Amino acid sequence: MSGATTADVIVATLVSHGVDTVFGMPGIQTYPLFDALARSPIRIIGVRHEQATAFMAFGYAQATGRPGVYTVVPGPGVLNSSAALVSAYGASVPVVCLTADIPSRFVGRGLGMLHELPDQLATLRGLTKWSAAIEHPSQAAELTARAFYHATEGRPRPVALQVPMDVLAAPAPAGPPVPPIPVFPPPIDPAAIARAAEVLAAARHPMIMVGGGAKDAAPQVRDLARVLQCPVVAFRRGRGVVTDQDPYGFTAASGYQYWPETDVLLGVGSRLELSWYRWPGRPDPPRTVLIDIDPRQAARLRPEVAITADAAQALSALVSELSYTEAPRPDRSAEFTEAKERTAAEIRDIGPDLEYLAVIRDALPPDGFFVEESCQVGFASYIAYPVRTPREFITCGYQGTLGFGFPTALGVKSAMPERSVVSVCGDGGFAFALPELATAVQHNLGVVTVVFRNDAFGNVLLDQQRLYEGRDVASRLHNPDFAAVATAFGADAYTARSPQELQGALTQAIPADRPAVIEVKTQLGGTASPWKYMMPGSPLRGYTSGLNQGRSRSTATCVGGNLEA
Repeated sequence: MSGATTADVIVATLVSHGVDTVFGMPGIQTYPLFDALARSPIRIIGVRHEQATAFMAFGYAQATGRPGVYTVVPGPGVLNSSAALVSAYGASVPVVCLTADIPSRFVGRGLGMLHELPDQLATLRGLTKWSAAIEHPSQAAELTARAFYHATEGRPRPVALQVPMDVLAAPAPAGPPVPPIPVFPPPIDPAAIARAAEVLAAARHPMIMVGGGAKDAAPQVRDLARVLQCPVVAFRRGRGVVTDQDPYGFTAASGYQYWPETDVLLGVGSRLELSWYRWPGRPDPPRTVLIDIDPRQAARLRPEVAITADAAQALSALVSELSYTEAPRPDRSAEFTEAKERTAAEIRDIGPDLEYLAVIRDALPPDGFFVEESCQVGFASYIAYPVRTPREFITCGYQGTLGFGFPTALGVKSAMPERSVVSVCGDGGFAFALPELATAVQHNLGVVTVVFRNDAFGNVLLDQQRLYEGRDVASRLHNPDFAAVATAFGADAYTARSPQELQGALTQAIPADRPAVIEVKTQLGGTASPWKYMMPGSPLRGYTSGLNQGRSRSTATCVGGNLEA
């Protein structure tokens, strides 16, 4: 690397860490970095807005399990990308932000340099798991390697690295690229495994609740579910850990049937949001066992037994312990299949959203990706879209960031160009990143985006009308003809007014593997809502559309008969 700059050292370190794609928007402070990238084997995907760079990295990371990398200018560029950083933080997704800073001699002086923030590093540290500044070329290799280490060590989350523009262009010491710093999971505590096995062995009606931290432990979760003969419930990020085709795999809607009788709850890589927020409070909460790589989760959730470990390793140890000490339990697969069929029949009152989701599932190849969004169909997908494998259901998690879906789907397609990707959006959310149609066409990212148009921020409009005597404000939208806009950008365009017409459009758009927009014209109104099945009987009424239509605990189905109807 004779004659290398700091930017060259950073890029060489990216290459040594297996980075093949960087999403970015160049600006004066990042010119040296982009030039170094241009001379490297890394693919650069340029975008139209900084927020999209970060969401594309977010989608890349979710699809692959590897860090997604993006680069933006300091100040406004960083702030524009911050929505994706907090989304990645909430969803525990490894994203690496590479940004610049104003010239080092002006940092902290408040002279008003272009893109200056009062304290950019402090801002980044408030949004990420770890952030640092490269203040001298000699730090470049080590701090870049440390960024990847912190993004993936323990609970994965976003990190950031900033470099003053003059340091980026400065000559750097020659040397071989720094290899990845090894990441080791916490050692398993045999005593904690033994205590957990004892609690689970005593359970008559256990339940496993999985989150994003269980994505790489799917076989072990399935094994334990059969040992315990219990349902495995996922809300969002845990979907697909146990396929919906498996009798033991439950959604938040179907799993609720078993909640009143659950006497031991095992959480695996999950915040257990269903148990403390979305499902009704119980006077007799179940005993709780938690497996999580983040030790802080035990302090937050206060389980009876906490195992801080890699989920796959801990579950393997737990299965071995239980298999050694426990007699086989009676098979419940037929019972679970029947329970899931009951829920599938019950939730049909959600309306046509279920038909649209079924059409999408049928049209997508078995390994296709589905990217949800904060819209009526997206919400319904949490409980009604069949998911077969981990990572194929791409979600924002608890942040629920409006507008994340389309650019995130572009990142998924960038990571997995050989696989089909369908993004579902409302008209409001799609408009956040509509100019990225140009990015899709320029880089041939064949995402099929289904835009459900009801000319409103749907949830907001329904809430306003219900809560404020029918008044609504700022929730109705004036929209363009989305199909015409897509055509103007050079993408394929279709329109549909029914599930059958959507099916016809998808059968053309998906095999074409080109950027495409399908505008589905829908009508907002009525009482159909997925929320009553996602927050049944919740006392938090009146804040989210459909909450006050929820099923009360007194009418809940209790499979085991422990709760009277």
